Amino acid sequence: MKRPPSPKTPPATPEPPEAAPEPTRARLLRAALGLFSQQGFARTSTREIAEAAQVNIAAISYHFGDKAGLYKAAFMEPFWEDGWEDCLRASASQPLDVALRALFVSFLEPLRHGDLAHQSIKLRCREMLEPTGLWAQEIEHGITPLHQAIVRALRRHLGLRRSDHEVERLAVCIAGLGVHLQVGHDVIDALAPQLHRMPQAFAHWADRLVMYAMAMVDAEAARRRAKATVGSAAAPAHAPAAPLAARSARPKKSTR
Repeated sequence: MKRPPSPKTPPATPEPPEAAPEPTRARLLRAALGLFSQQGFARTSTREIAEAAQVNIAAISYHFGDKAGLYKAAFMEPFWEDGWEDCLRASASQPLDVALRALFVSFLEPLRHGDLAHQSIKLRCREMLEPTGLWAQEIEHGITPLHQAIVRALRRHLGLRRSDHEVERLAVCIAGLGVHLQVGHDVIDALAPQLHRMPQAFAHWADRLVMYAMAMVDAEAARRRAKATVGSAAAPAHAPAAPLAARSARPKKSTR
């Protein structure tokens, strides 16, 4: 009799490779961002950060120089600069709706990073209350150029030769739509959590923010047209009275 074939041993399932350890610099940045956002610069020690990151404290000096260098990196590096650069490029030559989409994407993109984004926003709020000088730098080198780019895009769209108070105000209000999404993220989650959890949530936000911003621009354009119409209708239709000097020069009748 033939022996029955022996059952084949199923091939061993390969174990998934272990995730590569996070680089030391990234671990320090992550730990510093969490501690600085909770405690501020002055109340956070380098030893605390090193322990939280599970690295030797000397690594802070190696990667960042000192505590101030680590704080600056935690404040400046995550999420922000690349999006702003895209917005500045778009605002220079693209149609207004394209430039506005780049603006709002720069506000929305950090929110994809969850807790890290919330900590970064919290750190900015803390920096406003306990300034170290970095907030002033961000206003000068980041926020101001972004505002000016929006103003230039609005001027080009509205056909204006120069800026005025209303264009500046409109730029602030448009940017405020994106700022509220960042700063008020937790409030939005409490009021309407589905807005952040629906499929393609960030794409929907970008579409609507562009639509709302363009409605604000259209309202400002209509206001300017109405003002111009009223101004032209109010122009005097009669000849001006003779100057006072000419009237006083006329000869007076004799009383004799």
